[in-house]
Amino acid sequence: MVLNTLYFTSPINTMSERSSIFDMIGPVMIGPSSSHTAGVVKIGHVAHHILGGTPEKAEILFYNSFARTFEGHGSDKAILAGLMGFLPDDERIRNAFELAEKEGLAYEFRSIGNASTLHPNSVKLVLTRGNEKVEVLGESLGGGVINIREVDGFTANFSGQTYTIILKAEDKKGTIAFVAEVLGHDDCNIATMTVSRKGKHDLACQFIEMDTPVADLTLQYLSSLSWVHQLKYLKPMGQ
Repeated sequence: MVLNTLYFTSPINTMSERSSIFDMIGPVMIGPSSSHTAGVVKIGHVAHHILGGTPEKAEILFYNSFARTFEGHGSDKAILAGLMGFLPDDERIRNAFELAEKEGLAYEFRSIGNASTLHPNSVKLVLTRGNEKVEVLGESLGGGVINIREVDGFTANFSGQTYTIILKAEDKKGTIAFVAEVLGHDDCNIATMTVSRKGKHDLACQFIEMDTPVADLTLQYLSSLSWVHQLKYLKPMGQ
């Protein structure tokens, strides 16, 4: 499937942005590795909230470096912990296998060691909860920083560290500008926006990261629009 993708990125996400001392030291976490543990927990945590809770079934595909090291570096426990909604500094990560069993989370790990088109530290999650099914492809970039590369086959590219709207809608003229205007009236400053579609006049998905929260009334209004098929709202991790 070929996706046509537009990217709208503000200056705050460029490479010229300065790193803080916390980016260099790394995150507060349960070890052993910021990339293979903390980042993986965060990917699972974001997927947990996209799905709307702990999945009943999870197919977990580790790629490249992850495929070779996920057991030794604790990425298996980390992803299960994230899928149950844990954060990287949660002591319960160590007992993720036992807790997943208690939660009724059925899971399967798969390793794919040579996926040249993907980031070295990539994990794909195919999740089911009731009638809801979600696919998330995440990348652990180092130091606990992540990128959610795809959601349900749409190019996403968001961090999970900001207020984020995921809006699936019909690919109609003016929809992007309209949504941006509505958010502007709510005093929401858009930090980044990625718009991906499966084809002209087909279903499109907007991934919008904002500096400030969105009012419930604004979310309800956007959800009520006839051309909007689905809207999900994610808060920054830990909120």
